[in-house]
This record gives sequence, C-alpha cells and structure tokens, in this order.
Amino acid sequence: MHFTSEQRLDDGVLEREFTLGDIPGILWTPASATASAPAPLVLIGHPGGLHRMRPRLVDRARHCAADGFAAATIELPGSGDRPRSATAEQARADLQRALKAGEPVTDEIVDRLVLPLVEQAVPEWRATLDALLALSEIGGPVGYSGGVISIGVRLAVVEPRVAAAVLFAGSFVPRAMFEEARRVTIPLHVLLQWDDEGNDRQAALDLFDAFGSKEKTLNANMGGHTGVPQFAGEAAARFFTRHLS
Repeated sequence: MHFTSEQRLDDGVLEREFTLGDIPGILWTPASATASAPAPLVLIGHPGGLHRMRPRLVDRARHCAADGFAAATIELPGSGDRPRSATAEQARADLQRALKAGEPVTDEIVDRLVLPLVEQAVPEWRATLDALLALSEIGGPVGYSGGVISIGVRLAVVEPRVAAAVLFAGSFVPRAMFEEARRVTIPLHVLLQWDDEGNDRQAALDLFDAFGSKEKTLNANMGGHTGVPQFAGEAAARFFTRHLS
C-alpha cells in the first residue's frame, strides 16, 4: 500500500488516498484512532466510479468516523481509470438494451456482468484488508457496507475478518449467489428501496430469505433507488455500533 496524498478534513478526519498495486483507494481515519487505540474498520462498497461517487463516499466515511470507525474504499475492476473488460462492457450494453426495450433481463446477461466482477473484486478487497489491518491505527472488528450486493455476499462467505455487513439491495444478483447466501452466518442489515426502478423486488426478498444468518434485519422503505431516507442510514449506523464497537 502506497499513500499518494493526505488531508485533514474540517471534522478532524484524516483522508488519505492510496494505491495497492494498480488499485486506487481512499482511507479515512477518525482523530481518535491511534496505535494505542486502533479504530474498527468499515469497508465502504459502491457501484463503481470512485471519483464520481466521492462526495457520497466522503459523507458515509464521516458518519463512520463520528461513530469511532475508520472507513476505506477501493475502485472496482473495470471502473474509473482501471482497464475495461470487453466482456463486461458487452454485458452492460446488453443489460441497458434490455431495460430500454422493457424486456426481461436474462440470467445469462446477469451472470456475464456480475460473476466475473465478484471473482476479481473480492480478492482485491481481501488484499486491501490485509494492508489496512497492518496499519497500527486500524484494528478489528471489520464491517462491510453497501456496494454491489453480490460482492458483499461473497465477502461474507470467504472473509472471516468481516464480522457484520450492511447490504444494499438494488443490483442484479446471479442465481449462483443465492446458494452462497445460505452459507452467510454473520449479522446482516439489508436496505431495500421498495420502488427501486432498477431492482427486482421479489429477487431481493428471496435473497434475504436465503441468507443463513441467525441475525438478519430487512429495512424496507418506500421510494426509488436514490431515495434512501436518512433514518434508514441511522439504523444501519446503530447496527455497526452494536457489532463493531
């Protein structure tokens, strides 16, 4: 991990950009984080486009810091300035074409778009976690928040250092991920926008039902994809406070 810039935000949060190999990322640590009192960590997922998403990511990181947590994010494969995949680009074009025509999005399109992303992104998140936990001011436990839900599902299955997760229903989910969901056992808090125009509501409910966790909460609210109410975010923050503090 190589830090490329740093600045202190007005609330005392230290923001540092980094690269891990060719993967860009950002780490935010609260002023309270020290070697003698390391902060728990929240991995902040997003749908891709680190610079485009940055204002929202900073806002989420500030809220984490206010609760005493460090937060970090990385760019997804094929997004931002990272190399594009011809296969993923074609799958994305096929997806947009189906949505524009009002046609069903086939499992084949979803598999081509999402499964290769999961296969590449999850090892990158795990390598990032290795590097972050090597820093003296960062400690466990670790939470995962938001982003492409299939990435969160896979991380919850294969990464024992992730102790709890807040997942955002709102992205297409390959059928194979439903079987993986049955192997998830960590506490989950799932956000669902009931009228999300790009989400299959029934598939989201079926995925929630499939999760094997003994503690799992579904927070469903009326509204579209970007209409998540503030109190839903506050409920997610309380979830992390219970499990990471």
